[in-house]
Amino acid sequence: MTAHFRPAVYDLPRDGHTVFRWEHPPQQATVELERLQRKQSLAAAFRVFARLGFDMGGAGHITVRDPGRPDHFWVNPVGVYFGHVRVRDLLLVNPEGAVIEGEGALNLAAFAIHAALHEAHPEVVAAAHAHSLYGKAWSSLGRLLDPLTQDACAFYERHGLFDNFSGVVLEASEGVRIAAALAGRKALILQNHGLLTVGETVEAAVWRFIAMDNAAQTQLLAEAAGTPRPIPHEVARHTARQVGTEFGGWFSFQPYRERIVREEPDFLD
Repeated sequence: MTAHFRPAVYDLPRDGHTVFRWEHPPQQATVELERLQRKQSLAAAFRVFARLGFDMGGAGHITVRDPGRPDHFWVNPVGVYFGHVRVRDLLLVNPEGAVIEGEGALNLAAFAIHAALHEAHPEVVAAAHAHSLYGKAWSSLGRLLDPLTQDACAFYERHGLFDNFSGVVLEASEGVRIAAALAGRKALILQNHGLLTVGETVEAAVWRFIAMDNAAQTQLLAEAAGTPRPIPHEVARHTARQVGTEFGGWFSFQPYRERIVREEPDFLD
């Protein structure tokens, strides 16, 4: 499958050579190829989540917008172990919550959250949520993450706190409130619940989730050991522009995807 990159050109001042650095993730040449690419990335993402332990019972969901029907999204069927998800297992869901393609049951919480997100934020192509251990632990504190490390700076001024926990998200109104809290951000801490991340690709959304859970673990460890020293505001803001890009998220996920391609190729079925 051939990807089409949109490069940014930089001239090197010393020797006059030109190098290419990609500003945006790749896109496929047709809607059909883009749909297949997104579904393959989504199935791979669930395999990665399973390996990382983000697979607690029936909780958790990742969605990606369909490129041909942008008000529809693909999602995992409830009750299927993340480590067993294949492309053919994915469900296509319409704005009313009906399964248009695929077999299996729809997670009502997944629909309540993701339908509102995709409707309110057309720039969001994919969204990831799971009940990861460190994400849950940090969410119970009701605080934003501090810029303690280079990696954590990816979320500096780019994540928010949704502090209105009212039980399992099953009502559309709750999803609307979560979507409103996400405005202008790439991630949310759902207080007493877990983490939610979004992106312009499956890869960026999933990488952000991995990185955010890691940042939560890092801060929990640092605060347990002593008094961390946050990165100064201007440096953290500058670093966020370096490490928090959509392409950076897409690129950072590629080693995970390649491992799944090599070791678990049945996800492509």
